[in-house]
Amino acid sequence: MRYPIPANAQEVLDLQHQPIDEEVVAAAIAGVIRIARAQGRTLEDLSAELLAEDGVLDKAQRRWLQELVTHAWENLP
Repeated sequence: MRYPIPANAQEVLDLQHQPIDEEVVAAAIAGVIRIARAQGRTLEDLSAELLAEDGVLDKAQRRWLQELVTHAWENLP
């Protein structure tokens, strides 16, 4: 992977300055998971945030993202 896994929220936000590709998205997801775990949050906590209504993603997109994050959570060390 070209991008290191972000260790804090600022590093996740800094990824927005990179051209969007699958590696940037993967790094962002891994960073969010790393940060959530460091804060003692659970997969259920993160899933609830992902599934909450927002103006960016529709329900199907939020569900797809939640499934992707669940898979990553279960497979990242």
